[in-house]
Amino acid sequence: MRIPRLYSDQTLAVGSIGELKDNTAHYIHNVLRMDSGRPILLFNGTGGEYSANLIRVSKKIVTFEVTGFIEGDRESKLHSHLAIGISRGDKMDFVLQKATELGVSAITPLVTERTEVKLSGERLQKKMQHWQQVVISACEQSQRNILPVIHSPQTFSAFVLDAVEKNIHSSRLILHPGETNFSIQAAPLQSHAILLVGPEGGFSDIEVEESGEKGFMTWTLGPRILRTETAPIAALSVLQQCWGDWGNG
Repeated sequence: MRIPRLYSDQTLAVGSIGELKDNTAHYIHNVLRMDSGRPILLFNGTGGEYSANLIRVSKKIVTFEVTGFIEGDRESKLHSHLAIGISRGDKMDFVLQKATELGVSAITPLVTERTEVKLSGERLQKKMQHWQQVVISACEQSQRNILPVIHSPQTFSAFVLDAVEKNIHSSRLILHPGETNFSIQAAPLQSHAILLVGPEGGFSDIEVEESGEKGFMTWTLGPRILRTETAPIAALSVLQQCWGDWGNG
């Protein structure tokens, strides 16, 4: 029988007693229908995972005891940072979920010239909490022990400037249809990559020019135009194959 693997943001240590509440407790009690004595796996996003046994199970609170620690992570040797224009509906959730499964290290939502979604104040706070939960669920499913970092939204100009100042040795790529000045087949092996992907409608010519001035290379994924939720998944897959832990892991 498969042992459920769940996230907890609390400090975990062998022999400690802890509680799972709210949605996680509901999931264990009502969906999995687990009883006391059953084993679970826990991770807190900082590395490794913990074996535990359920002590008490109720609708609102589940108590567990940590019984062991399992070292090891499933992180790619490629540190990838995806910066993507905020999109409408559930497209952003899809990108966050699949990028996490593909091993992305960090994600920054971008406010670009063609971004139609406006976030601020309480709405931004709730959206950030929602996005964090999407990433957590994807880590639970994909067996990752370390959570990708979700940064607060930045404007396009602020992000590309920070990329120059803080990521000197990273390979900087911007997805844009048309002519390309980057070939991953000809590029040397990289350990850090920053990937820019536009919202619906893509980046403006001004933004592409600005990124080029900051050292970003234009990358085109074939002759077809990909949707904003498809492009980052395709690009991250290629990067993992060539620079990550798929083909060379």
